[in-house]
Amino acid sequence: MKLFPKKSLGQNFLIDDKILSMIANLGEINSRDVILEVGPGKGNLTEKILEKKPNKIIVVEKDKNLSMLLKKKFNNDIDIINDDILKYNQEAFYGEKIIIFGNLPYNISTQILTSWIKIDQLNQFCKKFILMFQKEVADRILAKCNSKNYGRLSIISSWKMEIEKITDISPDSFFPIPKIKSTLLVFKPKNKYYKINNVKNLEHITNIFFSQRRKMIKKPLKFLFKNYEKVADELSLDLTQRPQNLSNQTYYKICSQYENLLK
Repeated sequence: MKLFPKKSLGQNFLIDDKILSMIANLGEINSRDVILEVGPGKGNLTEKILEKKPNKIIVVEKDKNLSMLLKKKFNNDIDIINDDILKYNQEAFYGEKIIIFGNLPYNISTQILTSWIKIDQLNQFCKKFILMFQKEVADRILAKCNSKNYGRLSIISSWKMEIEKITDISPDSFFPIPKIKSTLLVFKPKNKYYKINNVKNLEHITNIFFSQRRKMIKKPLKFLFKNYEKVADELSLDLTQRPQNLSNQTYYKICSQYENLLK
């Protein structure tokens, strides 16, 4: 079955054998591990993961034709779920403590990442995530405060995750060749992280701050809190600062103050 990548699904198949092997090695897979691979494409990485002899491999592939190809290629060696990962009920994996691999479709990569961050007891759900992103997105995930790329994505990603950049990957490693570089990241769920009742509140707050990232923080604080000066005093905030000047921990503390209003 000859299949061509679908632009509508953001498909770019990783074909570099050396990089495929490196990615599989990052999993540090043992015989007890359950693997979830998102967007396996033609199964190039799946083959490398199978060589590690994990307990089970589950792949989620939205493309029906690719799912059929994978079934023919791997028979019963893997479990194939022909579904959209954003619609799939991930509670099926609770208690497994899985390792997740993903060459994520560029057009929905941040949605997929955010959906995982929202999972309760993430450290009980997953050992690690080994994920490929468009380099521009990866730079935003990794960004620290006082940098131009720092914003909502870095604040929300680092809330529950320790994030490590492994390497940038050349467009030549893919078919079709994309116009941009990719970056490989490893995420490890934190055992301890700042207590926030609902991540939607953190999304709401960071959206308000970073929708006007060049404005002083007085404006978004005033929008969120009637007693904004008291909040600023309690958190030792300089109201003339800009959103990118506040650390991620400061945003978590602002979120706690906001959640206190909702009680």
